[in-house]
Amino acid sequence: MIRSKEEFLLLLEQGIKKHPDKEKILEEYDLHISELILELSQQEGNQGSVMDHVVKRLGTPDEIAALWLEEVSASPEKTKWLFILTNVFFFIGGSALTLAYHLLELKWIDGMWGKLTAIPFTIMMVYMFFWALLGYEIGKSFGHGGKKLLRKTFIWALAPNILLMNLVLFQIIPRDWFQPLLSTNFILLCIGATVLLYPISWFGYRWGKKVSL
Repeated sequence: MIRSKEEFLLLLEQGIKKHPDKEKILEEYDLHISELILELSQQEGNQGSVMDHVVKRLGTPDEIAALWLEEVSASPEKTKWLFILTNVFFFIGGSALTLAYHLLELKWIDGMWGKLTAIPFTIMMVYMFFWALLGYEIGKSFGHGGKKLLRKTFIWALAPNILLMNLVLFQIIPRDWFQPLLSTNFILLCIGATVLLYPISWFGYRWGKKVSL
C-alpha cells in the first residue's frame, strides 16, 4: 500500500528509469498528484486513504511505468507518415474527383460532385477534426516527446494544401474548376481555417497528453 506522494513518485521513478523524458514525467505526476491530494483531502481523513484514491484514479506506479515504456517502443516516424499519407490521400482523392468531373461525363461523378459542393462547411469541419485528431494521437502516444513530432508532421502534412493553394492562386489550375466552391466568403474561410490548423492541432496534442496521464 502506498502511503505518500513521495513513495508513489519513488516507485514511478524506479519503473521509468530508462525513459528519456523521466524528469518531465515525474514533474508532471508530482503536480497532478498534488492537485488530487488537495481535492481529495477534503473528503478523506488521512494521506494514506487519500493515496488509495489517487492510485485508483491514476493506476499503480508499475502500471503507469509500463504505459510510458510502451510509448518509447512506438515509432514516431510511423505516426508521422500515417498522418502525412492520410492527408495526401485526401489531396489525391479530391484532385481525382475534380479532374474526373471536368474531363469525364459520368452521372455518378456529377452526382457526387453536386453533393460535396453543397456541403462545403461540413467538409471543412470534418477536415479540421482530422487535424485535431492528429495532435490528439501524438499527444496521447508520445506525451512531452511529441512536441517536435507534432511540428514536423504538421509541416509535412500541410505541404499538399499549400501546393494546391498556390496552383489555384496563380491559375495554373483554373479557378473555374472549383466552382461553386470558390466564392469570396469561402476563400476567406479557407484562409482562416488554414491559419487555425496548427492551434487546433496543438489543442488536440494538449488534450491527448492530458488523457495519457
